[in-house]
Amino acid sequence: MAANETDIERLIDVHDATATIAGSVLVEPVSSFTVPQGVKAKRKTPWGIFREMPALVKASVLWLLFILFSSIYAQLDIRVFNGALPLGDPNLQLNGFNPETGEFGTNVRLEGSSWQHPLGTDALARDTLSRAIHGSYVSVTVAVVSVMCGVIIGGLLGSIAGYVRGKTETGLMAMLDVVLAFPALVLLLALISIFEVRSLFVISLVIGVLSIPAYTRVSRANSLAISNREFVVAAQAIGTKRWTILRREIIPNVLPTLLAYAMVAAAAVVVVEGTLSFLGLSVQLPQSTWGNMINQARGDIRINFSQVLYPALILTLTVLALNQVGDFFQRRSSFRGSSL
Repeated sequence: MAANETDIERLIDVHDATATIAGSVLVEPVSSFTVPQGVKAKRKTPWGIFREMPALVKASVLWLLFILFSSIYAQLDIRVFNGALPLGDPNLQLNGFNPETGEFGTNVRLEGSSWQHPLGTDALARDTLSRAIHGSYVSVTVAVVSVMCGVIIGGLLGSIAGYVRGKTETGLMAMLDVVLAFPALVLLLALISIFEVRSLFVISLVIGVLSIPAYTRVSRANSLAISNREFVVAAQAIGTKRWTILRREIIPNVLPTLLAYAMVAAAAVVVVEGTLSFLGLSVQLPQSTWGNMINQARGDIRINFSQVLYPALILTLTVLALNQVGDFFQRRSSFRGSSL
């Protein structure tokens, strides 16, 4: 009887200890709660992502939005409103113009900053601010076309090569390595000379095609890592088709890293287009670009340095902003990949 009472007391003590432990677990703060495996975490909104950015990255995003909307505004002024919007004609030369005789006066063509011309005028009395805004359309178009070609075509080819492997991967990567073996700028100059059409569409398409190999290599590297993960192996084990696995598992997980790389690659594309414009091999004059603005103003650099400074500064800030935003999303995608 005494032994039974001792056993009952021990059971009571164990029950009390278990209740105490359970109670301590239940009163843990909610912040220590982790999302169970297989449950998708709530996606952050664009505003939420913007709020977590450092100050420099936020400024970079705002600058890129300004460049984007400036290019759209310039095209609306030309194509839709026929010059009715409050933006000067980038090719209008009115300094010293006499409407009665139709001749230009003897006034100095180069002007400094003023209320009428915030960034001054160039050697042909054209408004520098208007030319810079219209020039942003060329850089934005080339960057967007390049990113679309790289992400869509290069991302798909890299995902296939990294997942299928075998002869498909060997043959595909061999062809891309041949393209990468040529100096990009030399190959670009050769292709533009062969087409003999310096239109914005041709230049954007050529740069976009030459961007595909780099995107393919980035996509393939990520696809190789993801194809060995547990959720891909589990999908293979239950007999899921290859294309379904590629569409549902591989590509969605490769895409964030690819988009982060696209921001950095777009910065390089903007520099390439500026180089072509400076050499006179981009879009034809009188259409303005940041590169040809620098080229046309370098002859008067001793008289008015600002005409070289303004387009060069806009180009530099745009490239810097793309690099900052790209680095931020690259760190963010790396953190996301480590948590898969």
